[in-house]
Parts: sequence; structure tokens; C-alpha cells
Amino acid sequence: MGMISEFKAFAIKGNVVDLAIGVIIGGAFGKIVNSLIEDIITPIILKPALEAAGAANIESWAPGGMLLGKFISAVISFIVIAFVLFMIVKGINTARKSEATTPAAPPAPTTEEKLLTEIRDLLKNKSL
Repeated sequence: MGMISEFKAFAIKGNVVDLAIGVIIGGAFGKIVNSLIEDIITPIILKPALEAAGAANIESWAPGGMLLGKFISAVISFIVIAFVLFMIVKGINTARKSEATTPAAPPAPTTEEKLLTEIRDLLKNKSL
């Protein structure tokens, strides 16, 4: 088996592909969670607390719409990444199915099997 065919067999194994997709999806989902915390939840919690404390430069904070836009951008990015990975997995599954549907040629009979077949045929002809 050549190195390229060995690599192909390794790369499209279910476990390897599943692990790679899990890592990529996990990273993309981590961005959504990070954006939710930094851009949505933290400003909601901190803005009233800072206003009550009389902190200066509250006006310098980005408007809520911009922070919400960052979160929506992270969600859209996740959806695009998930769709691309879905298309990759679909292609890999199609490749696996085409390999599985191609039947392998039956192995040639061994010399032992040939001899046994000849003996069987001779015995069959002798009894007739």
C-alpha cells in the first residue's frame, strides 16, 4: 500500500474526522460564548453598577447595538463554519460510500483449493 493511499485511509477514518470537526466546532462555539459574555452579559451587569458608583466616562462605552453586532457576527461565523464542515463531511461520506459499493474481486483459488476441486470432480465422474 502506497503512502498516499495509507494517508487517505487514515485521514477519512471516522474517528480522525470526528475529532477534527469537534475541535473546529468547539473553537467556533467558544467564540460565541466569549462574545456572549464580553459583549452582552458583562455590559448589562457592569453598566448599571458603574452608573450607580458614579464612574466617569460611561459615555465612552460602545453603544449596545455595536456589542450586539459583535455577538451576531460570532453566531454567523459559527453557522458558516458549521455549514462548511457539514459539506466536507458530506463529501467524505460520499467518498466512503463509493469505496464501499465497489466490490472487491474475489480472490483467486489457492493451489490447495484447485487440487481439491479436481479431486472432487474426478470422484464425481468415477461414481457415474
